[in-house]
Amino acid sequence: MPTPPQYRFVNGPEQAASIADLPWFQVFDDPTLQELIREGIGNNLDLRTAAARVQEARARAGIAASYLYPQVDAGASYGARQATNAPRPDGAGEDTTHQSGTYGFQLSWEIDLFGKLRREKEAAVAVMMASEQARRGVMVTLVGDIASMYFSLRELDLRLDIARRTLGVNDETVAYFQNRLDGGVSNQLEVDRVRALRAKTAAAIPELERQISVAENLLSVLLGRPPSPVIRATADLVPPTPPGVPAGLPATLLERRPDVMEAEQFLVAANANIGAAKAMFYPTISLTGFLGGVSGDLTTFLGGDGGVWSLGAGLLQPVFQGGRLRRNLEAQQARYDQAIAQYQKAALNGYREVADSLVSIQKLAEARTERQIGVTVLMDAGELSRVRYDSGLANYIEILTADEQLFEQQQLVAQTIGAEMRARAELYRALGGGWQQPQQP
Repeated sequence: MPTPPQYRFVNGPEQAASIADLPWFQVFDDPTLQELIREGIGNNLDLRTAAARVQEARARAGIAASYLYPQVDAGASYGARQATNAPRPDGAGEDTTHQSGTYGFQLSWEIDLFGKLRREKEAAVAVMMASEQARRGVMVTLVGDIASMYFSLRELDLRLDIARRTLGVNDETVAYFQNRLDGGVSNQLEVDRVRALRAKTAAAIPELERQISVAENLLSVLLGRPPSPVIRATADLVPPTPPGVPAGLPATLLERRPDVMEAEQFLVAANANIGAAKAMFYPTISLTGFLGGVSGDLTTFLGGDGGVWSLGAGLLQPVFQGGRLRRNLEAQQARYDQAIAQYQKAALNGYREVADSLVSIQKLAEARTERQIGVTVLMDAGELSRVRYDSGLANYIEILTADEQLFEQQQLVAQTIGAEMRARAELYRALGGGWQQPQQP
């Protein structure tokens, strides 16, 4: 399928180097986050399920390969029969007992002359490889979710810290106006408005604490442990810098993303199944053989009275199946077409996710810069409004407005920083970054 020459929203010339070439513990330079990721890799239940699916697919591939070899079975049989002859004129009869037994080895082998068994093995191996890529995809999603949830917690911590500090300022403001009211230089309206602003700030604290608890519970499930607190660093959240290396070439994305590689292996399996379906139109040739001994007495069963062997060959050519074989071939070809479409969709989705992450990082960085300027300006405005109020040049509305706008702007800055950090983690995930050490072949 056509590959774009470079990712959309890439600044500068295209380069082969990519941030995805780095291992995750170098990209996320945070000891707390690294420890959480290691815990998630070791305990996550989705990842454990994906690993078990790989084992199942590997075993099924071994089953498909076993049909290429002869099948040898050991068997034994024994039978006894008693017959009573017709009575003689004197009334006496004679009973006779017959015993027979066989033992030996039986061989059966389907000669894969037209490649049906080989193509079925090829399909099974491709499915096994797809399951391995699916496991890597679970790993990518797991570490990406842990990083994103960790950054969300850091963002919520910062917002909670801002709310608590703002509440402290509101308490000082309430005390200030209450003192003025007690001294007869203010009125109850001013105190009520200040108390209302303080209540608005205080109401944000339990809501943020609720969001933190929910996020911790979700992160605990990702870590494979019961809902519990997540120990992390302080509330300070340092704004991230854009990746030091570019996104890389789009063509390498197809070789790095697990979902694209999984779709490719399913395409290989669908192609092999077409070959197996075509081979069913041709004769099936099989060999059978037996080598063993026979005995007429149970006491001498293993010794035997003689030996026996047999050898045969069979050929089965489908003649009329009511269109079954033709429809089976058409079904496999349709599955192949589906696999092609799914592969192309996986590739296009990969390009989209990278482009979304790139533009998010760029635009969120710009928004963070402007909003940080707004915080600085509003802090100055709050100080000036208090000075003007003490000098009689402004009313209390200016103080309330400045404090309310400052709190909202600080919350927006914290949200922007958190979104920017999550976008950076999403870019690394979208590029199929090295979430684990490469395995030995």
